[in-house]
Amino acid sequence: MSGNELSGHTRELLPTATPRRTREAVREVLRPYRPLAFGAFAVMVAATAVGLLVQPLLGRIVDLVADHRPPGDLTLPAVLLIVVAVVQGVATALGLGLVSRLGETVLAQLRERFVERALRLPQEQVEKAGSGDLNARVTRDVSVVGEAVRSALPELARSLLSIVLTFAALAVLDWRFLLAALLAVPIQAGTARWYVRNAVPLYAEQRIATGAQQQQLLDTIAGAGTVRAFRLEEEHTESVTRRSADAVALTMRGVRLVLNFYNRLHLAEYTGLAAVLVTGFLLVRADSVSIGTATAAALYFHSLFGPVNQALALLDDAQSATAALARLVGVTDIPEPEAAAPTLPAQRSEPGTVTVTGVHHEYVPGRPVLRDVHLTLAAGERVALVGPSGAGKTTLAKLVAGVHEPSAGTVVLTGASTSADSPQVALVTQETHVFAGPLADDLRLARADATDDDLRAALTEVDALDWVSALPEGLATVVGEGGHRLTAAQVQQLALARLVLADPPVAVLDEATAEAGSTGARLLEKAADRAIENRTALVVAHRLTQAADADRIVVMDGGRIVESGTHDELCAAAGTYASLWQAWSGTRTTAEKPPTRPSTETTTTVKDH
Repeated sequence: MSGNELSGHTRELLPTATPRRTREAVREVLRPYRPLAFGAFAVMVAATAVGLLVQPLLGRIVDLVADHRPPGDLTLPAVLLIVVAVVQGVATALGLGLVSRLGETVLAQLRERFVERALRLPQEQVEKAGSGDLNARVTRDVSVVGEAVRSALPELARSLLSIVLTFAALAVLDWRFLLAALLAVPIQAGTARWYVRNAVPLYAEQRIATGAQQQQLLDTIAGAGTVRAFRLEEEHTESVTRRSADAVALTMRGVRLVLNFYNRLHLAEYTGLAAVLVTGFLLVRADSVSIGTATAAALYFHSLFGPVNQALALLDDAQSATAALARLVGVTDIPEPEAAAPTLPAQRSEPGTVTVTGVHHEYVPGRPVLRDVHLTLAAGERVALVGPSGAGKTTLAKLVAGVHEPSAGTVVLTGASTSADSPQVALVTQETHVFAGPLADDLRLARADATDDDLRAALTEVDALDWVSALPEGLATVVGEGGHRLTAAQVQQLALARLVLADPPVAVLDEATAEAGSTGARLLEKAADRAIENRTALVVAHRLTQAADADRIVVMDGGRIVESGTHDELCAAAGTYASLWQAWSGTRTTAEKPPTRPSTETTTTVKDH
């Protein structure tokens, strides 16, 4: 879709799951791993319970000293302290390992579901949301959830167990110690509720602001040439600054929220510890408990400082991760398209007929890009689309390719002999991505079961085998990010080779040769001609040589088809195409000089975008 066709477009962010649906999704992913979850829980309970023996042993030592017992009596409690420390360390390490394994497994499952669904999102939906929204979810949100699983989840599980078992231990010492310790709970619970109530919407807002910031940066960087050409640097800089300022302001609100959170926790600690110490003093004076028991109770409550503060502090990570997780689940819950992803065939299929009937399309309501378009591509026919920028050529091409659904009308493919799970239409654009990895793997994206001979045959068909064979490791050469650098023409040849391997009955080329430059233009055009041979093809022509060589030329203007015919017919008609051809070839009038097709050395172009 060209930039002018999206003018005035309002972003429609991808959906975010509700808290209830997010919890359900986590349970769904956890269900197959229940034995691992129960095992991890049991080991963590054992490790925490063993660690709670430290306070009574220290209390026992206090009692021995207060009773003036001989030094030898301290040996047993001291040895037991060492044993407790060793057992607790081993059990804790094992338990945290199991919890981490569980978390990483669940995270991997969730991440795979997210990526699989994200790759199948309708392009129109991604474009409406803006690439920044999806990019923020793929990068920052996945990172936040991953960090929470690796650190917050194990520590939170450990802290909660420590809190519960420590309260139980206080009750075992004396139920009055438990009541004293519980005086801190209302303050802590109120603090937690206050924090969650304020943090959840704040972090959700932060995620949206971050996505908007990334979208603005992507738009500015991607359109840097246009920004400079129209002297919009100041306007775009202000937009980036504004988006960044919004994100920073939300971050500072989060910092203030956390500071107030800890202030309230400190008040709870003081209240609880003071209550336990006063209770211990009263019970010792009444001979209800020993000094050692009172000491153990105070140590128990003091040991709660770390777990309670950590558990409540981890609410910060938990709320942030929950907001991020809801955005991931929102994407995974987007309904799948009716047709599953096709399995690419190994045998060439027969070309099909494409019928476009009464198609109307608009990206923004009330601003149509296509108006009542009727077009038929006969089986095996090669049709070129030409017209001025913004005429709707790319939109029509994407509708035929199935990237978008028309707002009104139909696009129907008939007569193809492919099976239901074979690709009916393949789209090749000027924006081709080379994935990092061996070149052979990049080609097998089109057909996973293709042999090396199949790959070489496809490369031969698009005149690419010679330079591929000349690479350091041939088909095994690593290309893409961090690998062997390919030229723009070579990248497009790979895309055309994938088209050959996919072997659909209908091919759509949207300026697939535009990135070649003048030197490789004719070479790439020849490769494209061979790739679409014996297929029904719709070609958005970047160079009029492609149009002149087509079986039929369709001229678009203002979202409508204004002319249709062969090169000679349209030149003789002296209409829009004739004017384009004259400007392109340098001919003044068709009456004075019949149009001649350009030689292979001609490099003048009519720009579509």
